[in-house]
Amino acid sequence: MNLITIISKELNLNEKQVETVLSLLNEGATIPFIARYRKEITGGLDENQIKDIETYHAKQKTLEERREAVLRLIEEKGMLTDKIKEQILKAKTLKDVEDIYLPFKEKKKTKATEAIAKGLEPLAKMILAAQQQMDVERRAQEFINDKVLTTEEAIQGAQFIIAEYASDRTYFRKWVRSFIWQNAKLKTKLKKSAEDEKEVYKTYYEFEKDLRWIANYQVLAINRAEKAKVISVSFDYAQKQVTDFLIKNMNRYNNDSTLPYIEAAVKDGFKRLIKPSIEREIRSDLTEKAGAGAIDIFATNLEQLLLTPAIKGKTVLGIDPGFRTGCKTAVIDQTGAPKTIGVIYVFKERDAYATLDDTFKNFNIDVIVIGNGTASRETMELIANYQKSRGMKIPFTIISEAGASVYSASKIAQKEFPKLQVEQRSAISIARRYQDALNELVKIEPKAIGVGQYQHDVNQKQLDAQLGFVVEKIVNRVGVDINTASAEVLRYISGLSAKVANNIIDHRVENGVFKDRKEIKKVKGLGAKTYEQAIGFLRIVDGVNQLDSTSIHPESYKIAKAIMKDNKISLDEIGKANELQKLDVQELATKYESDKYTIEDIVAGISSPQRDIRDSYDAPMLKTEILSIDNMAVGQVMEGRVQNITEFGAFVDLGIKTAGLIHKSNMGKGFVSNPMDVVSVGQIVEVEIISLEKERKRIGLKLLTK
Repeated sequence: MNLITIISKELNLNEKQVETVLSLLNEGATIPFIARYRKEITGGLDENQIKDIETYHAKQKTLEERREAVLRLIEEKGMLTDKIKEQILKAKTLKDVEDIYLPFKEKKKTKATEAIAKGLEPLAKMILAAQQQMDVERRAQEFINDKVLTTEEAIQGAQFIIAEYASDRTYFRKWVRSFIWQNAKLKTKLKKSAEDEKEVYKTYYEFEKDLRWIANYQVLAINRAEKAKVISVSFDYAQKQVTDFLIKNMNRYNNDSTLPYIEAAVKDGFKRLIKPSIEREIRSDLTEKAGAGAIDIFATNLEQLLLTPAIKGKTVLGIDPGFRTGCKTAVIDQTGAPKTIGVIYVFKERDAYATLDDTFKNFNIDVIVIGNGTASRETMELIANYQKSRGMKIPFTIISEAGASVYSASKIAQKEFPKLQVEQRSAISIARRYQDALNELVKIEPKAIGVGQYQHDVNQKQLDAQLGFVVEKIVNRVGVDINTASAEVLRYISGLSAKVANNIIDHRVENGVFKDRKEIKKVKGLGAKTYEQAIGFLRIVDGVNQLDSTSIHPESYKIAKAIMKDNKISLDEIGKANELQKLDVQELATKYESDKYTIEDIVAGISSPQRDIRDSYDAPMLKTEILSIDNMAVGQVMEGRVQNITEFGAFVDLGIKTAGLIHKSNMGKGFVSNPMDVVSVGQIVEVEIISLEKERKRIGLKLLTK
């Protein structure tokens, strides 16, 4: 079975789709470009499907290369048989290949290799091959020499060799691995020397669960507790059943005279070699699976957060709460430009009110945005009381400030606001997150955004790659205005590197705004291939060609103009030509010798050039009254915004510092396996409070279906 066939079967795609995608990737096409502008030859595959093909292809190539390397290594030893070759070529995983290779692998010094060096391997083979009664001790005496001084030493050496034989048997390792997976429980126990004053890991002081059913978040929590030296971890399963199976298969001839020696050797081999090795493997597999699951959750949460609608035409007061150094404030205008920076202290009400009076007098503020960090509760109270005293009702909202401090101390922020303090930059960033979350969040490392669990416990390279892919996907789906976009956004555009993104900014500074897409070709370092990959995602609003403001790729302008001409639509009417949507796409595709995907994109571009996919998602909730956990009650029904999703449920922002939790068991009438199938980050939901622990600041919620 060739690689294309393997990938198509695994991903449930046809071979032509897989072959086409791999060919395009090999030619230097990016995933966003293929997903948007090559749908006609991929059959409409989206970014995730294309990424899966790329990932699985790389995985299979690694497997293929390892197979070839192992075949070569065994052949060099002169030990490659047709049977072994067939087994290696049929191996479906790297683990299978390594199991087959294990007996041939160069070993470090072991008890078995020492015994072999003393010439005891023939004795081990005699014991295993004996079909008749055998006096093992008498035969062992034949191996006594200056290196082997006693019968006992000879027998023990032979048993070390038998133990390693058992450990190296591919079939045994697969059987033991499968047995543990199917039958074992993972158990944890509190260590006597444990230090866990806040009882962070209390759930796992005494915990057990079937390996098959243990959740990813439980695996990562157990790993963290073990690393903190709070608990010990073990597997619980019928070990005698395992050793009985191994002994029976090693004692092929059911020879009573050699059985005691084989039994002792196999038990030693299981305890000393097989058990620790396989259990380490399984712990590693559990961690790898849990890590991949955590990364997937983080990526999905990040994607939904980046899809938060941009709020246009609002002047915003951003507040970064704080006690000791005060709450830093920043007013930004409708374009995100800071107009004034200040500070108020929550415990100096009179001074704070005077500062706020000046702010509201000088600026027509539409929304107040408060970060959810330290002192956010007190800041909300201050703002609410101030507004009440002044008869004002300007809506406010709470925004996650995760990563705001990372941005504020970054070189990007220093370059953007060189004269401002770190906290002042944070206030601007918090305000901008409300105006345009995507444009602001791309300025920081995706993993600093704080919408994942255990992000520091997973493979960082895989995490960075997956989150980077998500940001790239969303930035390109939305598209950017090349005349206003920052370098941080531009570097995520299809085909553009950070260097070329900076060159675009430099070109803009030196030559003024871009007037049409052709002019972008003049940017230093932006060659023909890069232009092809990037141009459809770069928009020019109010340029010389209205088509440049759309997502239509210049390669399709000829067809777009023909459609517009035949339907009497001028360039100035782009965005008003809704009648195009009533036409039959397939008929247009036939008429203009194109395909339905390209025609659909052209029609959408002409009809709604400024359409933003983020507009179909819920915007942050605005409030005019302050809420407190103290005046909440069980049975109360309220609205909230999903803040974060985990394997076990969803955290909901209720407009107070403490988020409520909808456990997945409270998400619907039926069984909910994955909370992401029910809710998404940023979604406005109606919930009922079902439990309140005010001292521990815990709020249990039930999702109500509208």
